Amino acid sequence: MPDDQFDHAYQFLDKNEWMSFDEIERLVRLFVGLGVEKVRLTGGEPLLRPHLDQLIRKLSAIEGIKDLALTTNGSLLDQCALNLKTAGLRRLTVSLDTLDPEVFKKLSGAKGNVFSVLSGIRAAQKAGFDAIKLNAVIQRGVNDHTYLDLVDFARREGHTLRFIEYMDVGNQNHWDRSQVVPSQEIIATIKQKYPLEAIGGTEDGETSLRYRFADGKGKIGFISSVSHPFCGTCNRLRLSADGKMYTCLFATEGTDVLKSLRSGADDKTMIALISAVWNQRQDRYSELRSQIHQENPPKHKVEMFQIGG
Repeated sequence: MPDDQFDHAYQFLDKNEWMSFDEIERLVRLFVGLGVEKVRLTGGEPLLRPHLDQLIRKLSAIEGIKDLALTTNGSLLDQCALNLKTAGLRRLTVSLDTLDPEVFKKLSGAKGNVFSVLSGIRAAQKAGFDAIKLNAVIQRGVNDHTYLDLVDFARREGHTLRFIEYMDVGNQNHWDRSQVVPSQEIIATIKQKYPLEAIGGTEDGETSLRYRFADGKGKIGFISSVSHPFCGTCNRLRLSADGKMYTCLFATEGTDVLKSLRSGADDKTMIALISAVWNQRQDRYSELRSQIHQENPPKHKVEMFQIGG
């Protein structure tokens, strides 16, 4: 979050504007009743939410959830990994864009250090999380000279690494297409060192192209929203901390389901609202990116720290 936009005096949400854990639980139960099987807690940084393990306990008890995961920047993970595992969290994804301390410092706006993240990953492994996923966003001229180190690290430690093309999420990252390193370029570079075998595409709502290393030492994935959009198969629904429902990572606005919840709407009414929004979605931002970027003024998009990845 850029300091020039979000300094120490920036007014974030009041606590009464957050969804309570009970409200989140109720909404997730409604989503599960409509067919949702996978739930992910993300952010911003979800580990900043006090007593998050209490929410995980509530969600892990919901019948019908087949996968309960969390995405974190890892900086607080060493303090709470065991609590997360004990509470019922099944999987962890850690954002790790580089192993180079100086590059990491630049990417994090000097707000963190890579050694804290690595310590958190080790704590998660010790707590019993296996098959930890690592997400890496690669920018040309920033960290593209370091990604083979991440490949070596993931293979050595038994993690699944996913490379994500640099995207124009939100309105603050001054995105430039010239900084995008296409997945196929990364794949070609990795293949020069480690032969890869394709094992899956982006069918049935999956967002990543998946490969295995030919020598059997793990898997690797590529999320290519810029070079190969997958809007037509996307089945993601996002719910912000203040109870707004978004049908796209690049949405310009969301539907306030918390307002309806707090006004006393019963489950039937809430289900009708959620279903109507979902069934009417027409999001195609990634397919129309070039056309949209020619618009003036540009559309204001929801910030990624509000709805996660």
